[in-house]
Amino acid sequence: MGGGGRFADIRRLPSAFVDRLISWVRGHPGVSHKSRVKTGRLLFFVPAVFLAIFFVVYPVLQTVFLGFFSGDPGSSGAYSGLDNYGRVISDPATINAKNLPWPPPLGTLLHNALWIGIHLPISLFAGLWLALILRDVRGASIIKSFIFLGMVTPMIVGGVILRFLLEQGIGIVPSFFGLIGVKSLDVNWIVRRQLTLLGLIFGSVWLWTGFSLIVYSAGLTTIPKDYFEAARVDGTSPSRIFFRIAFPLLKPITLVIVVMTLLYELKIFDVVYVAVGPDGGTLGSADVLALQMYRYGFIAFNSGLAAAVASLLTLMTLFATLLVLRRMVK
Repeated sequence: MGGGGRFADIRRLPSAFVDRLISWVRGHPGVSHKSRVKTGRLLFFVPAVFLAIFFVVYPVLQTVFLGFFSGDPGSSGAYSGLDNYGRVISDPATINAKNLPWPPPLGTLLHNALWIGIHLPISLFAGLWLALILRDVRGASIIKSFIFLGMVTPMIVGGVILRFLLEQGIGIVPSFFGLIGVKSLDVNWIVRRQLTLLGLIFGSVWLWTGFSLIVYSAGLTTIPKDYFEAARVDGTSPSRIFFRIAFPLLKPITLVIVVMTLLYELKIFDVVYVAVGPDGGTLGSADVLALQMYRYGFIAFNSGLAAAVASLLTLMTLFATLLVLRRMVK
């Protein structure tokens, strides 16, 4: 009983401490009522701040810290300055200038750039286009649910599906091109380095279009239908309605979708890993930064190089997010 009582007292310590602190703030004669209310509200953020520091800020700082030390197996972990970052940038797996402009492998940095340049606009405009088409369609919620299945499908499962779609003999994609007579594309896209990266990028559009569709559909409910009806009465073409009315009015929502899609494309890993393996496909033709970080850390066991790639990914993510948020504020 005595031990149980002590543990009960320990469990009550956090709430007792907060209650005593609130009572002190409320009862302090030198604190105004407005300050007491403000301080009382801020106290509720304290647990969240501590969790954010422990699970977000500390790991990020620790990763950046590791990037400045040698992480080679068997090394003493000595300070190496920017050596890890130099090794990552000079690695042909990161930037392969010999194959520019095509075919892959072009390097993980350029592959991620292609993900952003191709996947982002397609999934963005496909979601808005579908949201506009399905706005007044009866049973649109059922159609949207089927499209949204790609979003709720685990990315590992999505990678397996993409592999089956692109495999010759069993995949729909090679069979379709063979059926229409395009023999150059009736091949195994998983091992053909000219096609692997593009196949994964275009194939993964269905995994993400559901997100932009649902968000845009919610945004369209805030726009009066009179705008679209007046444009149709005036003879405005559907393309002009799309680009001159719908898209500008949904700019804030578009920026949110862009940020979320950028985060997905910069940290893309599981789809590529499952579809083509840890080496990024034939000669690394579909390799990405997150997969390169995985190989450094869990195959080569070099924590310094892995931390350097992680730091570069973090900087790229922060830069892209801040750039979009700046446009949003304007």
